[in-house]
Amino acid sequence: MRLPTRLLRRKINSNKSDFGHILILAGSGRYSGAAALCASAALRSGAGLVILGIPKSLNTALIKIKPLEAITLSLDETPEATLSNKAYAKIRDFAKKADCLVIGPGLSQNKSTQALVRKLVQNIKKPMVIDADGLNALVNHLNILPAANNQRPVTVLTPHPGEMARLLGIPVRKVQENRKRIAVKFANDNKLTLVLKSHGTIVSDDIGNYYLNKTGNPGMSSAGTGDVLTGMIAAFIGQGLDGFNAAKYAVYLHGLAGDLAAKEKTQISLIASDIIAKIPEAIKRNN
Repeated sequence: MRLPTRLLRRKINSNKSDFGHILILAGSGRYSGAAALCASAALRSGAGLVILGIPKSLNTALIKIKPLEAITLSLDETPEATLSNKAYAKIRDFAKKADCLVIGPGLSQNKSTQALVRKLVQNIKKPMVIDADGLNALVNHLNILPAANNQRPVTVLTPHPGEMARLLGIPVRKVQENRKRIAVKFANDNKLTLVLKSHGTIVSDDIGNYYLNKTGNPGMSSAGTGDVLTGMIAAFIGQGLDGFNAAKYAVYLHGLAGDLAAKEKTQISLIASDIIAKIPEAIKRNN
């Protein structure tokens, strides 16, 4: 799959603002690694600037594991070291300069955190990629999705089958038996791009575009691989791709990077950071 020129060719007088400022709201006391993986993937996928919005007590720990190039933004937290609803105003102000927001990796299902997620989704008029606990916060609240009311140009949701089942209130079995129909209908009903992850990940948008991915392998069924994909999608949105194409190319390259990593590490030993390390080679093969 040849990548679009927008991702491959850069003008000689470019600067970081030309390639997207990504604000990632991620991490909690238990799941700090998700934030670091998402940021690393976004940077390796071409994002010009990545800011990690994290609970303030995680700042010291994340400095040791995050990519050097990512900037941390310390935010109000709950007693459980998760993002607090009190962080909304600071996030709102920083989001004004962002080209894409990521909401979800490792956030937890703390009630205050989930309230914050819903407030952001409902009120921030910026492109968003919503994943993991960002999706869990939307269960029974799909009506707040701004894209359904044409209030935001790009919204991408990235559920695995279990998260999709929770969003729809149906058994996982029904999702797996009707993957294409469910993905297409959900994307159309909610006016967004849906990435329904699994073997043969499906990408669908609200106007009938549909992509079935054929890259990837079972070794990618491990913690953190979804955080990597989320960062890649956000980076491509930040570089000017629409939601569907950002998701399509990210899903393809994510799977290809996983295939390249598995050849070197084996499927059984494959971990999420191995995929990030192979993103440059995956891009080169489609230049």
